[in-house]
Amino acid sequence: MTGPVIVRGSAGLRYGDGAEESATGRPRVLLAPITVTPSKPLTPSHLKGLLWTDVMYRASAGLADVTYRYSPTTYHLTEQTLGFWEYLDRTEGDTDYSALSEEQIGELYVAHRATGHRPDAGALRPYAEAVEQHGWVHPAGARVLELWAGHYRRLGMHDPGLRAHQPPALGLEETLAILVSRGLCLDLRAYGSPVFLDATRDGLPLRQIADAHGRPNYLACVLRELLPMVPGFDEVVLLCDRDLEADYLLLQRVLSACGATVRRVTLGRVPIEGHIRSARHGGWQGYTVGDLLEQVGTEHDDPVLRLGMRLYFIAVLGAGRQQSFRHEVLRHSLARAERLLSADRAPDPAPLPEVLARHRGDHLHVNPYRLTAALLARHRPPPAPDLLKAVYL
Repeated sequence: MTGPVIVRGSAGLRYGDGAEESATGRPRVLLAPITVTPSKPLTPSHLKGLLWTDVMYRASAGLADVTYRYSPTTYHLTEQTLGFWEYLDRTEGDTDYSALSEEQIGELYVAHRATGHRPDAGALRPYAEAVEQHGWVHPAGARVLELWAGHYRRLGMHDPGLRAHQPPALGLEETLAILVSRGLCLDLRAYGSPVFLDATRDGLPLRQIADAHGRPNYLACVLRELLPMVPGFDEVVLLCDRDLEADYLLLQRVLSACGATVRRVTLGRVPIEGHIRSARHGGWQGYTVGDLLEQVGTEHDDPVLRLGMRLYFIAVLGAGRQQSFRHEVLRHSLARAERLLSADRAPDPAPLPEVLARHRGDHLHVNPYRLTAALLARHRPPPAPDLLKAVYL
């Protein structure tokens, strides 16, 4: 694959042409899932996306060199996050967040969003500067990330750097300059108006990515992170939920116009009692990942818990959003996992790369649903131990 790439030299970053080659000779795959901001507890919808990405990453790594890019640092600059941190300092003062649960911090986030208050650029500027210049994270956000890292360990998920400082390689102005040079950006700040991503030539509407003061939204942060990365990969996989599908279609078009081969994987959220609600509105009490681990984690050892969770959130729920979360079905999946792990029949004798390649299709990444659903197929040998260890446990 060829295309523009960011390279570092004595003059800093520059935008050039070319693509990096893998030292192993294997194809290079970049997984870039939507990043959950550390302001609320992880819900079934979040866990579904995280488990899909984890299985995709671990399975695809058996066939390609895979980079899993998931940097909370990049998205701390959004108003959604900075506004919450400003709200906490203004209303809670010097609260010690180190002993709070993610649910307690989430309740504060729900209260913040319920006010409808949007702080002005001046109020958020010190926070943005602290993030950009010093890698600062508010104590509430740091506490949530600490708790999430514990969930990742219990569930056997690869931690891509939840608490690491991973800033994007490009600043906002550099990003906008690249987009303008490609005819993909309409910057109206000189006239007191916002900045828009412009893919109207592809029949897509204008989409604001920064306000008149230069405050970026989530899409601008994604572009700061991915524009310098994507040219070095043979395939870029974007994972998002269905509510952001329009934005990610736009992102796919923009990255493709900059030389990337982009695949988009869209997942439906998990309804709770028949309703899909954003975490900012609450309604997750009793259904958070912490709650689920407390409810079923003491009943099963870690291998059963890890495999059973993946069977439920990937193979049973699938990519859609038709099924509400059901505790009894999750327990059934955990029981199925226990049977699979204790099966005394001869496992699939095929080598691991061959098993993984069956579920790749015409993509470089492995399809998590196809691979995981195959574990539940009747009259099939149980999964080989090397598959379970490499991908699920």
